[in-house]
Amino acid sequence: MIIILENTQNMLNNIQYPFIPKKISINGHTLSYLDEGEGSPIVMLHGNPTWSFYYRNLVSILRNKHRVIVPDHMGCGFSDKPQDYPYLLETHIDNVEKLLTELGIDRFSLVVHDWGGAIGMGVAARKPDRIESFVVMNTAAFHSQRIPLRISLCRIPVLGDIIVRGFNGFAKGAITMAVTKKMKPEIARGYIAPYDSWKNRIAVLRFVQDIPLSPKDKSWDTLGAIEKSLKQFKNTPMLVLWGGKDFCFNRHFYDEWLQRFPGAEGHFFSEAGHYVLEDALDRLAPLITTFFQKHCKV
Repeated sequence: MIIILENTQNMLNNIQYPFIPKKISINGHTLSYLDEGEGSPIVMLHGNPTWSFYYRNLVSILRNKHRVIVPDHMGCGFSDKPQDYPYLLETHIDNVEKLLTELGIDRFSLVVHDWGGAIGMGVAARKPDRIESFVVMNTAAFHSQRIPLRISLCRIPVLGDIIVRGFNGFAKGAITMAVTKKMKPEIARGYIAPYDSWKNRIAVLRFVQDIPLSPKDKSWDTLGAIEKSLKQFKNTPMLVLWGGKDFCFNRHFYDEWLQRFPGAEGHFFSEAGHYVLEDALDRLAPLITTFFQKHCKV
């Protein structure tokens, strides 16, 4: 059943998002997601501070031949933004798994970006036989202590709240810092539209706070288990696409993906930023469509 809430419709009227999101309830909270097209399923998982809007162009391209499913993680996009909620890596994995179970999705391919990498690989690790292929963009699913100062500042108690929730410094800052090509105003509005108040920026802050940098962080062990599981996917088709001017997930992370997955097809776009789909869609789209034509079962 498709439910369009009034605030959702108002947002749809003001951004370039040519889809009608669907909703399901998970543990009393509403999770929003796209379910477009028919064919072999492709699940796309976004990161922070984005939402399904990040994949809008890719959805439009792939839905002609595939069933494309793109959830907004809890607290993001059109999903609910509960204030007292366990915004942890494991919870986001649980939510994706519950969504796929609800939709009856058995086998599927994954497209992941930013936090979507850890979440997606966490989903894959639970039932690896369900995965047909991976497309990996500017992300990590393994431990690293590399963190830019500008993100580290957002983890500081009180100061982080002021930067992220008070001034919207994380989501608003990303519309310039995560790209090398200036966004059109209507696109920039789309990225920050769901994060228009202190209350609605709760998950943006919690994602930053949940980055597992040391054993004292709550999601450290969860990420460690995901990292150990990666080796079972060495023979799974993988396409690694990377924006080379990413201030966070830099060349080091790209090289590590290819080291862990020597059979992967890798492409490094030296002039693109973290939001690689914004800066280099014209080059990424043919690679992705060709990859899925080869590796997705009809």
